Amino acid sequence: MGGDKEATSSSQRLRQPPPTENTPLIGDPKPLSSQSKTFANVFIAVVGAGVLGLPYSFKRTGWLMSLLTLLLVAFLTHHCMMLIVYTRRKLESSNGFTRIPSFGDLGFAVCGVWGRLLVDVLIILAQAGFCVGYLIFIGNTLAHLLNAPTASDLTPQILGLAPKSFYIWGCFPFQLGLNSIATLTHLAPLSIFADVIDLGAMGVVMVEDVVVMLKKMPEVKAFGDLSLFFYGLGVAVYSFEGVGMVLPLESEAKDKDKFGKVLAWTMTFISLMYGSFGALGYFAFGDQTKDMITANYGAGLISTLVKLGLVVNLFFTLPIMMNPVYEIVERRFWGGRYCLWMRWMLVLAVILVALLVPNFADFMSLVGSGVCCALGFVVPTLFHLIVFKSEMGWGQWCSDVSILVLGVVLAVSGTWSALQEIFAAKV
Repeated sequence: MGGDKEATSSSQRLRQPPPTENTPLIGDPKPLSSQSKTFANVFIAVVGAGVLGLPYSFKRTGWLMSLLTLLLVAFLTHHCMMLIVYTRRKLESSNGFTRIPSFGDLGFAVCGVWGRLLVDVLIILAQAGFCVGYLIFIGNTLAHLLNAPTASDLTPQILGLAPKSFYIWGCFPFQLGLNSIATLTHLAPLSIFADVIDLGAMGVVMVEDVVVMLKKMPEVKAFGDLSLFFYGLGVAVYSFEGVGMVLPLESEAKDKDKFGKVLAWTMTFISLMYGSFGALGYFAFGDQTKDMITANYGAGLISTLVKLGLVVNLFFTLPIMMNPVYEIVERRFWGGRYCLWMRWMLVLAVILVALLVPNFADFMSLVGSGVCCALGFVVPTLFHLIVFKSEMGWGQWCSDVSILVLGVVLAVSGTWSALQEIFAAKV
C-alpha cells in the first residue's frame, strides 16, 4: 500500500546529535533511481486503500462526475507536488540549506518551528485516519464473510458484540505486537507483501466486475446530486495518498530534470486505473454498489480469497502507516527515543475511533476532505507563495492563491458534507 506514503514529515531523523525542533532531518545517501524505478516508486507511494471506496463514490455522484473529479484531483495533486519540489530547490540553491529531505523539514525551512508543527499535525491526522479506514474495512469484511445476517438471525453477535466490533477488537493484541517494532527496516518485507496482494486483488476485482457487467448491466447515472460533489471530491483526494513522499522520491531520482514528466505520466496512469476500477464496479452493480466493492461479491472461492487477501494486506500495512506518527510524537515528547506505551496508547485510540465510524467510504471522504485537502493543496501553495513572493508573476500568484482558497473551501465544505453522511448513517 505504499508503506510510509504521506508519512514523511519527520520520518528520517538525524540520530547524532539528538533531534530537536530546530534540527533539519538528514538521512543516509541512497542509490539513485532510474525513470522506470521512479515511476514504480511513485505508483506504490500514491496507490492505497482509498481505491476500494471509489465504486461507491461513483454511485453517489454519478460515473461521469466522478471521472471528472478524479482527473481534477490528479491534476491538482501533481501540480502541488511540483510546487513542493520547486520550493525545496529554491531554498537549497539560494538560502544555504544543504538538504531538505522531507515535507516537515520544508515546513521548518519556510516557517520555522510552526511550519514543521503544521505539517506534523496534518501527517499524524492523515496517517491515523488511513489506519482507522483499514480497521473499518477489516471489521466489515470479516463480518460479511463469517457472520452475515440470516433470515433466522438478523443481528448476529459474538460474545455480545457486533461482528464488526468483535473483529476490530480482535486485531488489537496483534497490532500491539506489530506496532512495537521499532524501525521501518524490519517492516519493509511486510510493505512489499502488502503491495503485491493489493495489486493482485484489484486486478481480480476488475475482472469480476466485467464478468458481472456482461451478464446484466444495471441502470447507471452520469451525474448525481450536485450537493454530493464535495463528498466525491473527498474520496478522490483520499485515494491519492502520496503527497508527502514527493521530496524523498525526487531526491532519489537519477534524472531530476525529468522527474516532473515521470510524475505526470504516473499520475495519469493511476487516474486511468482508478477511473476504470470505480466505473467498472459501479457499472457491474449499479444502485446496489456497497461502500466497499468487495461486499458486493458472493461467497465464491475467488471472491473470498480476494477479500481475505485485502484483509491481510491492510492488517500488515497498518503498522507501516502508523510508524511516522510514532516518530513524530517520540521526537516531540521523548527526545526521539522509542516509547512502547505511547505506541500502544495510539493503537488503542485508532481502534476506538474505528469502532465509532459506521461506513468506510464516508470516513474516507472525511479524512480526504478535512486533512488531505489541507496537506495536499493548502500547505504546498502556502509554502510556495511565501518562498517565491518576491519574484512571482501575476499569473503564478493568481494560480497559487486560487488553489489555496479552493483547498480551504473544499476542506471546510467537504468535511461538513462527510460529517453529515456519517451522522445520518448512525441515526
